[in-house]
Amino acid sequence: MRHIVIDTETSGFGVQRGGRVIEIGAVAVENGVISEEFSSLINSGAAISYHAFRVHGISEEMLLGKPEPETVWQELRHFIGDAELVAHNAPFDSSFVRHELSLIGFELQNSWHCTVRLARKVLPELHNHKLDTVYRHLFGEIPTSMQRHRALDDARMTARIWAELIGDGALAP
Repeated sequence: MRHIVIDTETSGFGVQRGGRVIEIGAVAVENGVISEEFSSLINSGAAISYHAFRVHGISEEMLLGKPEPETVWQELRHFIGDAELVAHNAPFDSSFVRHELSLIGFELQNSWHCTVRLARKVLPELHNHKLDTVYRHLFGEIPTSMQRHRALDDARMTARIWAELIGDGALAP
């Protein structure tokens, strides 16, 4: 079965407050292996809030000359097809992905799984269920090659967590 693990970086903290996706990262997981990856910065034209910038470090200047939303979201639609989707804090990412796709006239029908919710069930002893905390609990230190709060690396980390928590085996870092 193919699952697509998605992570977004955004210009703000909610679509209801005008936030837009400015980076998308997605990995396809099949039979416990990452088989494909998709990643793009997105020039949505949205101003990036100071607080969002402090989280991911993506500036408006970094988005100059990057693809516009319609191009990226059409490519992502093709990449995910009818696969089930996975995200760490799926309500957050799914609200942004659904909003962005609705802006180009597409309604996302794919089902979502949440690794935060799953980690709370499987690992109730953790003091929190943030991505870093769950990853460190399962695998030790985060590899120095991983760039935290960037979409593709966060999707890769989430994919490893997903595979481990559902018993599909640990993906390589």
